[in-house]
Amino acid sequence: MTRRSAVNRVLLAAVGIVLLGGGLLMLAGGFDVYRRWRMTPPDGWPLTVPQDVLLTDADRTWWTGEGWWWPAAIACLVVVVLLALWWFLAQLRRTHPGPLSVGGKDAVDGVELREAALSDAVAADVRRLSGVGQARARMTGFSRRPEVELDLTLRPTSEPGPVLQELYDGPLESARQSTGREISTRVHLGATKHKAHRAE
Repeated sequence: MTRRSAVNRVLLAAVGIVLLGGGLLMLAGGFDVYRRWRMTPPDGWPLTVPQDVLLTDADRTWWTGEGWWWPAAIACLVVVVLLALWWFLAQLRRTHPGPLSVGGKDAVDGVELREAALSDAVAADVRRLSGVGQARARMTGFSRRPEVELDLTLRPTSEPGPVLQELYDGPLESARQSTGREISTRVHLGATKHKAHRAE
């Protein structure tokens, strides 16, 4: 999971919880749930009967006579709108590098390598390494700064150090030469599950 997707999930979960809680609170008051179920809400609990409103006239006009109220309210609204717009535009940004020109700066016009093809090629090369049982690759980042995320499953007798060195000198070096770019790499290592050997 990338950092941006994690932030998006946290924000969406927080907004969803707030909206769900507010909606349930309004429904409970609107349908007079507290009286029907003989529940006693805490003192100051909002929306306990159908006649209650979220903001009374006194609450809504409490600060409107102050000179700072309207500039502060408008400033807060502008900040909220700008944050919402920034978040929306961030979703439109490409999170994958897209087609990469073969050879980087010295590439021939029109010769491009699709990110899926590069991911498949890297994964296939990694699977050929000694000590690697399974491998999956996924391209992320941007066209100028592509990244590859690798999920490797090592064989029971493999050591991570030699495998990572072989990975760097082999498949990753081939990908760098093919694209003419320095490719950042994230590797997630796992081990093949195996039965314990019994010593006698």
